[in-house]
Amino acid sequence: MSGHVNFDFLKGAMIPGQEPEGLLKDAYSGAIDAVGQAVHLLNRAIGEYGADRPVGYPDTAYYLPVIYSLSGEKIETLGQCAPVLTRLQSVLAEDPRCLDGYLFAGEAAWYAAEIIDAVRRLPHTPAPEGFLGDSVIRRYGIKMADWTIPGEVLIMGSAGDAKELAAAIDKLAGMGFMIFLCGGVIDQLPDPGLIPGVDSMIYPLGDFSRAIQFPSFILRAGTIIGGVEAGQRNGQLDFQRRRIRSFILYLGKHDPFKTALCMGALSMGIPVITDQPLSSDRRIEDWFVSCSGLDKAIQLGMELREIKITNIRIDAPIEIDPAYEGESIRKSDLAVEFGGGRTTGFELVRMAKAEEVEDGKVTVAGPDADTAEPGGAMPLGIVVDVYGRRMREDFESVLERRIHYYINHGEGLWHTGHRDALWMRISKDAFALGFRMRHIGNILYARLKAEFAAIVDRVQVTIYTDEQKVLDMRELARSFYKKRDDHLKALRDEIVDTFYSCTLCQSVAPAHVCVITPERAGQCGAVSWLDARAACEINPGGVNQPVPKEGTIDEIKGQWEAVNEFVYNNSQHSMDKVNLYTLMEHPMASSSCLDCILAVVPECNGFIAVHREYQGMNPTGMTFSAIAGMIGNGAQVPGFMGIARSYLASRKFVPADGGLGRLIWMPRDLKEQLRPLLEVAAEELWGLGKGFVDQIADEKTGVTCEEILPFLKDMGHPALTMDPLV
Repeated sequence: MSGHVNFDFLKGAMIPGQEPEGLLKDAYSGAIDAVGQAVHLLNRAIGEYGADRPVGYPDTAYYLPVIYSLSGEKIETLGQCAPVLTRLQSVLAEDPRCLDGYLFAGEAAWYAAEIIDAVRRLPHTPAPEGFLGDSVIRRYGIKMADWTIPGEVLIMGSAGDAKELAAAIDKLAGMGFMIFLCGGVIDQLPDPGLIPGVDSMIYPLGDFSRAIQFPSFILRAGTIIGGVEAGQRNGQLDFQRRRIRSFILYLGKHDPFKTALCMGALSMGIPVITDQPLSSDRRIEDWFVSCSGLDKAIQLGMELREIKITNIRIDAPIEIDPAYEGESIRKSDLAVEFGGGRTTGFELVRMAKAEEVEDGKVTVAGPDADTAEPGGAMPLGIVVDVYGRRMREDFESVLERRIHYYINHGEGLWHTGHRDALWMRISKDAFALGFRMRHIGNILYARLKAEFAAIVDRVQVTIYTDEQKVLDMRELARSFYKKRDDHLKALRDEIVDTFYSCTLCQSVAPAHVCVITPERAGQCGAVSWLDARAACEINPGGVNQPVPKEGTIDEIKGQWEAVNEFVYNNSQHSMDKVNLYTLMEHPMASSSCLDCILAVVPECNGFIAVHREYQGMNPTGMTFSAIAGMIGNGAQVPGFMGIARSYLASRKFVPADGGLGRLIWMPRDLKEQLRPLLEVAAEELWGLGKGFVDQIADEKTGVTCEEILPFLKDMGHPALTMDPLV
């Protein structure tokens, strides 16, 4: 959010000769009252102690700090307060119906409140109660400015529920906030141990008039830590906006004086959240807002100031570390599994509205893992709802792909696949330690909040295990997948000047580099060109980097100088050439995270495609697992290549080898799943006709060359009339 408050929508209320209603009227009235009280108390104090009586605070070199920071005036005696109040009275007496006039009212209330507080401390000056000296700022200031301390919160007024207040303070303290308490909230705390002072960074200031010590503290931080000179109001505003991330919780009944103090906060870029309902003329979007429930108010305040808590403890009974990625779980070690052809499974990340997401909420809808038979299988749907002020729909699939990696970071967990083709296993050891379905949500919540703090404010996870609900939600998820895929269809490799890399799998295949184009997704099937572009935008230094499409070497085979250079520099110098549009010569290298494998069968002059879910034999004489073990370490093996299943229907499906007409065999369930796409591609892209899909053999036809070759001949498969592959 900007450091400047936007009152443009209220300017229409500032009609000459008429009093505005609502927030601005209350604030201006409160400022006049505050200055009036200050004048009264000051005159009485001068009469009792004399104009030369020193006034100020202990342990500060900054006089009356608020006045000194914003105006540069060095107030050392009672008599020096008088010109300040005279000036405030003069300005407030003028017609206030302009934007600057109402903003000045808040600052005037700050000046008056500081004088009131300083005068009330007489005759016991220096009285330390409710004042934090410069030594405290020097102790914590760097941590405030570098966000080691995530933010500063003033809780002012009286809470509706004392237990809720105590829980809110405990939550803020647990996150490392500095907490300032003012007014009735101090007396509402049932446990005095909650407010022990400096060491815990929880500070009781006193009654509401001492709320001024909150701006006193953060303004001095601007001077001491930020180097802002006294009187440089705009410098203070800039420092507060950029480095000191504070907000105010304004609880209980409102009155004009308190509201004027809040207006002062707004003028310094500090948002205010109240628990009281606000009419439209008392609310300023993103700045002076209402929120029921202190927990939600804290969340909103953090979002308004873009405060991100990324060091979140993961509530799970197993170790969570990237070192466990690549761990396999054999059937003999299996407690329960999900998807993988045995059951229905899907995963979805979707952007949601703020009111639709309860941050940190994890729900399990259906039976838990301990209801399955040992070694059995259950359906699984994972839905992650994300709200963020900078979140975009383009980012959904980027976050969705991270589900695979975050789950694999769990000791005793194994996950592969994506979208509605996931496969997950929980080991016996993890299960024995107490790992259950809710812990999946806990892992995803903590990791998404940590890695995507720039765009994610709230994360809510729902784990579905009820079979009918999984089926219903899978259809909803598929509508999201289709929308994303349709968005990609208009793009062509020829019309872009940049491809993108993906090196996310280098944790298990250090030399592997995917080059992703508009018409060729990553081998995992989960990262499209749009996804990679979005991921690069979110994290420019991450695993998705721009790859210039420069220096054409072979346009048919898909080879460019800049692509070769990028792959060479990022594959541990293991590959100096890569062709994007052929299987037979310098094909893209493969990792172990493969959606499908494309492999040559020379005897039939064509290619087979086999997906991970199919574990039977195929015409290469090797199972999927055997082929993946041969090529999945980042090796570049002509005649074998990992692909996304969507690539089979692409315009750029190995065009240098003859394209879709080379596809001679694939598992029946994959063929039926892709039939609509393959029929369109066969007819519109390759001129093969809709009937081509039925010319493709499957395991019902046979799983050896000898078994499928007669079928291919009978069907007149075009691969048999093409030039020999080898």
